[in-house]
Amino acid sequence: MQAFRKAIEAQDLDAAEALLAENVVFTSPVVFKPYPGKAITAAILRGVARVFEDFRYVREINDAGGRDHALVFTARVGDREIQGCDFIHVDNSGLIDEFTVMVRPLSAAQALQAAMAAQFDRIAEEARERSV
Repeated sequence: MQAFRKAIEAQDLDAAEALLAENVVFTSPVVFKPYPGKAITAAILRGVARVFEDFRYVREINDAGGRDHALVFTARVGDREIQGCDFIHVDNSGLIDEFTVMVRPLSAAQALQAAMAAQFDRIAEEARERSV
């Protein structure tokens, strides 16, 4: 998923959003229910970009069929170092239709949850604006 990785590393969130399928489902590491739809997923990615510091991908793993990808990353949330992985599945047209994030350690996941909760009103507003 080189195109997505490059977009995120360049902080080109418009390019990253263009790679999302309309029916993409985002599964958060800190919220129980998944978020369906391109508008909310793009807004969440923008929120994460505001929360993460020193973000970088450190490894990319791809399946032989080219539809499943794992992008391992490191970042910081406040004073917490975080390690995580973006699990990405692409549909037949090459767009991201499943996006699952997992993070560790627990203290960093808790810091991420608190930071994203503080962003959620803004995220919801951005999603509403993008879905119009």
